[in-house]
Amino acid sequence: MRIEHIAIWVADLEGMRVFYERYFNAISGEKYHNATKQFTSYFLSFTDGARLEIMHKPTIVEASDNALDTGFIHFAMSVGSKEQVNILTEKLRADGFTIAGELRTTGDGYYESVVLDPEGNQIEITI
Repeated sequence: MRIEHIAIWVADLEGMRVFYERYFNAISGEKYHNATKQFTSYFLSFTDGARLEIMHKPTIVEASDNALDTGFIHFAMSVGSKEQVNILTEKLRADGFTIAGELRTTGDGYYESVVLDPEGNQIEITI
């Protein structure tokens, strides 16, 4: 069994698509639009087959800023090596994105950093 995809609501569908394409090499599928439900989305595919669905609907409200709420908290993107974790983290920092967790080796052995995407979703960048 495997997770087929993860979906997140976004306020800026096009901006989020560009972010994941630019920094995580996502390949975007065609934009889906359901006019009746005022719903739009993209499926973003990554090299290993994982997919992220970004979805927009004008009636969705902004989530709490409390990272300790139950539910979805982060997802991890493997970039292949410690060097690539370092490079991508520093590129995101230089481009003005928030580094929410500095480069480190965690107690359970992951080498990672944590960055916030343009809408505040936490992404662990790991080997």
